[in-house]
Amino acid sequence: MNEKLFQYLWSNKLFNPVGLKTTEGEDVDVIHPGIINTNAGPDFLEGRVRIADKIWVGNIELHLKSSDWHKHGHAANPDYQNIILHVVYEDDEPIRGIVFPTLEMKHHFNEGVIERYHHLMNLQNPIACQRKIKEVPEIVWNHWLDSLLAERWEQRLEEWKQYWEESGNDWRTLLYYRLAANFGFHTNRDAFLELTFSVPLDILVKHRKNIMQIEALLFVKSGLLTGKLQDEYMQSLEKEYHFLRRKYQLIPMVAHRWKFMRMRPSNFPTIRIAQFAMLIHKSLELFAHMLEIKNAKDLFPLLDIYASPYWDNHYRFGEISEEVQVKYLGKDSIRNILINTVAPMQYLYAKLQGKTSLIENSVQLLQGIKAEKNNILNEWNNIGIKPKDAAQSQALLQLFNQYCNNKRCLECSVGNRLIRKA
Repeated sequence: MNEKLFQYLWSNKLFNPVGLKTTEGEDVDVIHPGIINTNAGPDFLEGRVRIADKIWVGNIELHLKSSDWHKHGHAANPDYQNIILHVVYEDDEPIRGIVFPTLEMKHHFNEGVIERYHHLMNLQNPIACQRKIKEVPEIVWNHWLDSLLAERWEQRLEEWKQYWEESGNDWRTLLYYRLAANFGFHTNRDAFLELTFSVPLDILVKHRKNIMQIEALLFVKSGLLTGKLQDEYMQSLEKEYHFLRRKYQLIPMVAHRWKFMRMRPSNFPTIRIAQFAMLIHKSLELFAHMLEIKNAKDLFPLLDIYASPYWDNHYRFGEISEEVQVKYLGKDSIRNILINTVAPMQYLYAKLQGKTSLIENSVQLLQGIKAEKNNILNEWNNIGIKPKDAAQSQALLQLFNQYCNNKRCLECSVGNRLIRKA
């Protein structure tokens, strides 16, 4: 027995209610175990129990052993002086000086539930319940996946809300930041954000019609255009930036912030910055379009962009490639942007603007995109759980990263179902 499991059993009333008595021999009826307290103080708030012939309402404290009361220093803590019941797994010693009853639960739990919990905790599989997962009804799965997607977006809401406030509550700027992070993928995400933080969107919008000026602002500011200017394109960028730097007082980043190692050339930060510049150059009221669209197919044309012609035979400045190819953003990258930026942005906008009717748009958008493919989703596929669309694949990523990885089976609807199996 551990505290987490003990709290779970108590809060879900997974115990035999027959014969419950205080250590003083008074009958106990647990009407409501209380609401778990996530802050300092007693474990459960607003509990409701009948002791003998009197109903008590108030706070309840749980311990594995009654002696933990003094070990945890509760005797001298005023937050614990008004509890109505001390629930312990084992009453190992009487506690002197207390005015509330103690209830021992050691012999009232279903051993099968405890055994199933420990069995899951001891398994070394990436997904602990993988051998039993098919026993969970589809209706439980579908409801849990819906909740996981909302949970994933709520977490992003907290992170993105900070950026939104820092941008002066400007939605276009927030979209600018989030698109930049998306273009950087995981490896260059922070560098891309640093770049966009230091080159305000309003500056780029002023020069939106001139792709060379947009590229100059982004490339020279990134610190990637350094050293000998070997070709006409590089010299043109420097010339444009020389004027713009004085106008906007811009200072270049350090080039080592950008990572090239172990990346496919098509994902080099130089290519991604060039594509990002073209997106700014071609986009007009991009934010409004992204908010209105429910169908992923309608968004593909907005993101169907490519790097400027210089990059047809370059991956780095001054290094000519034998392969000549237009550097399109690509369908996989577009899907990535729709999944990780556009749909969450729609959700965030709907939440912060109080437009709950728009939340369904973000879900519909993901449901129209095929499921992602990565190592985590391969784990799910290997045990027969195959997401039918991006909404489900995002939910499964949340489940794996936040629950399976941390063995939070007690908080998972699937694990919960298997543990409580009658």
